[in-house]
Amino acid sequence: MIDQETKDLLGRIAGALERLAPEPTPEASLDDADAFVWHSAGGLEAVPNVNRVDIGLLQGIDRQQDMLIDNTRRFTDGYPANNALLWGARGTGKSSLVKATHAKINAETPGALALIEIHREDIPSLPVLLSKLRKQERRCLIFCDDLSFDGQDDAYKSLKAVLDGGVEGRPDNVLFYATSNRRHLMPRDMIENERSSAISPSEATEEKVSLSDRFGLWLGFHNVDQPTYFKIIEGYAKHYGLDDPSIDLRKEANEWSVTRGARSGRVAWQFIQDLAGRLGKRLN
Repeated sequence: MIDQETKDLLGRIAGALERLAPEPTPEASLDDADAFVWHSAGGLEAVPNVNRVDIGLLQGIDRQQDMLIDNTRRFTDGYPANNALLWGARGTGKSSLVKATHAKINAETPGALALIEIHREDIPSLPVLLSKLRKQERRCLIFCDDLSFDGQDDAYKSLKAVLDGGVEGRPDNVLFYATSNRRHLMPRDMIENERSSAISPSEATEEKVSLSDRFGLWLGFHNVDQPTYFKIIEGYAKHYGLDDPSIDLRKEANEWSVTRGARSGRVAWQFIQDLAGRLGKRLN
């Protein structure tokens, strides 16, 4: 039995904790913005300003760009389109292309497409998100950046069902885009281990690999060559007014890539940030 004094003390503690706890943020409506983040615990959160690169600054991925824009435009216009997996080397513009494509489509038809980012750890709650979106008329592009699965992670099974299977299937107003460094969303050694230890190796491997088959559109991204790397640098420099004639842009950009051990859009952007800082200019 708890005496009255203890009950009063516990009541005061509970009251203090309630006063300290922040008020729950109301879930955003799809009409509130063009971009959102989905939280499994809190629902949709509107993102008024999206961190993205202008599509005209993306170099060396013209084919991927044309295919993704065409697929997204068909979906926005109400025609059939495929879920897309953008896979390949780090920093090659996969997520930048998704966000830039969204901006381009909405520039053509304002408000036509909502971009909803879902974090990897919230994938198990994807069916809940889809049940909400199914009731909406607005076209929605669900985007998961850096999607991959490891070890005994079974979340991929729920994603498989959502993408192409299940009783209800994917809503007509929803498309799913994901980026990954892995073509099959799982490390090679994980797939090989499944093959070597299974009674039926082909079936075990098929279970793991079939997830990527749910994406009808595969776009591969690879490290850029030196001319493309310089083209990216020069495009950024011109766009942000950093093309100072006193600076040997190519020489400095090449030295920067050597110190990073790679040439990519991300490395180019990091060089531009360093250059802007040295020149005392802001990147607006």
